[in-house]
Amino acid sequence: MAEAGVLETMPRTMTKETELKKELEKLVKTILVEEDYRVEVTDEAMRILSVLKELKFKKSSKVVEVVDNTVIPEEFICPISKKIMNDPVVLATGQTYDRPFIQRLLNEGHRTCPQTQQVISHTFLTPNHLVQEMISKWCMERGIELPKPLVDDDVHTDADRVYLKSLLEKMSSSLSDQKEAAKELRRLTKRMRSFRSLFSDSTDAISQLLNPLSSGRANTHPDLLEDLITTIFNLSIHENNKQLFAENPHVIPLLVESVRSGTIETRRNAAAALFSLSALDSNKLIIGKSGALEPLIGLLEEGHPPAMKDAALAIFNLCRVLENRVRAVQEGAVRVILKKIMDCILVDELLATLAILTSQQEAVEEMGLLGAVPCLIDIIRESSSERNKENCAAILHTICLNDHTKWRAIMEEEKANATLSILAENGTSRARRKANGILKILNGAASIIHTL
Repeated sequence: MAEAGVLETMPRTMTKETELKKELEKLVKTILVEEDYRVEVTDEAMRILSVLKELKFKKSSKVVEVVDNTVIPEEFICPISKKIMNDPVVLATGQTYDRPFIQRLLNEGHRTCPQTQQVISHTFLTPNHLVQEMISKWCMERGIELPKPLVDDDVHTDADRVYLKSLLEKMSSSLSDQKEAAKELRRLTKRMRSFRSLFSDSTDAISQLLNPLSSGRANTHPDLLEDLITTIFNLSIHENNKQLFAENPHVIPLLVESVRSGTIETRRNAAAALFSLSALDSNKLIIGKSGALEPLIGLLEEGHPPAMKDAALAIFNLCRVLENRVRAVQEGAVRVILKKIMDCILVDELLATLAILTSQQEAVEEMGLLGAVPCLIDIIRESSSERNKENCAAILHTICLNDHTKWRAIMEEEKANATLSILAENGTSRARRKANGILKILNGAASIIHTL
């Protein structure tokens, strides 16, 4: 066992150290007392000091962590993370740290060495190849898997946890403390991915964050609500938070209500949070059932440029689930989306959503009534986006399959400009397939068209 090996070497190390100290004591006495001592005496004293230093270093290699029942030497452990190092580097003070942890402190503006408290003369980090080689060899000899490279999400310090706890505690304090803490949480969760991941470690963090809402203060203080909603958006980006936040009974209803009212920044970030959370299919259903589509469609229709895009992206994501397509059509999504497309607003995003909605018969009928056909043909003819042409062709194909009253208009357009024929020859594989499908329908129904 590795632990036994360490313990067995301790007596021998202590004996050797005692002998060397006695020898050094004699040499130093010679240097201090005799004026005509040989130079070799000084050299020997320096050699013994060097050996004593090495023994001291080895003796300090004590248990600070255990992996697979094997003790890890202290020199392999980062003083900040208290974990075995993956990328050891030397700071200007000569101390060795794991790169992501010391880099993080430097990025935050710290200019003192955590170990020695010395002011750092420069922030250049030198790879400690010797220690890295020692760690690799040590792990290999014991069949221990080398530590995986750390990403920023994994870089936590005890100070981070303490600070987060103090900020969340302020959310139950005075209004001024709540505003101060909310603003700081907004800043930290935007700038530091580690804070986003840390948040999910606390079981009551969400309730603490939302505490100001229980007293009704946030509704009467738009700046506080904006900071809270933006913090939720920042936190929702982290994968581990998505399910946690969506399944909390208070978060989604708060976001839905915030899309309806508040500052435009609050409404925009609430929509962005719904988009972020809807990355999970299970969350799409939760958000759809919460009534989110109605205010999102309303925000899109209102026309605030930054907010429109976040609303459009959220609607698209939610409509990838069948149940939400039904809800979106019922809430008037087709009319709003077509109007924006006709006004050349967010055409790329909204055409993709419109293509998804064609799975609903009611949506297809509404598109026909609202003049979608000439709009879609114009986009195919004039757009430089192959993706937009694909979506337009897909929508037209579905309309042709479900609404024969539009055949005549498409046929007349085709005779005048050959828009679909050109697409069938030069478009992407999907666009060609859809265009050929439309032409096949029209050619097969030529005799019917003449009687319409």
